[in-house]
Amino acid sequence: MSIPAITETKPYLSFNLDEEIFAVDVAKVHEVLEFTTITKIPRVPDFMSGVINLRGSVVPVIDLRMKFGLSKTERTIDTCIIVLEISIEGEKIVIGALADSVQEVFDIEPHQIEPAPNIGNRYKANFIMGMGKRDENFIMILDIDKIFSSEELEVFQEAGSSELSGTSETQSNNS
Repeated sequence: MSIPAITETKPYLSFNLDEEIFAVDVAKVHEVLEFTTITKIPRVPDFMSGVINLRGSVVPVIDLRMKFGLSKTERTIDTCIIVLEISIEGEKIVIGALADSVQEVFDIEPHQIEPAPNIGNRYKANFIMGMGKRDENFIMILDIDKIFSSEELEVFQEAGSSELSGTSETQSNNS
């Protein structure tokens, strides 16, 4: 039984988070970067690591492990930043997502994707599009647009704006 929302064979980028394999639609991936210096931003959610300078643009970086309730991503030789374009309520934003490692790009057929289980799943099923099977392994296929709320999108945008201007709107509200 395949997922109704997935009707065609698509390429996916697979990556690791804490021994689990995840994948996102390659169409959402701008590039994969080696780990670089991340500038911390005060007063943001714990899963937001900070921002990076990507060819003159400020890009918020999130720690997917922390967003999913796992331990903080530890930097290793394989740690990387996956630059993604997400869409929330029609608004597009570029973010970086920390991953333990990137595996490969591969095609997956719709009939190879099963619905996410409703029991025993430590991740919110609403942003897991389905469970793909590849070489005896299950791969959680993420609907990257559903991982973040519109409130979180605002935090990302404010963090980028604050870093660009060198000031924080929250500082003026501390009266």
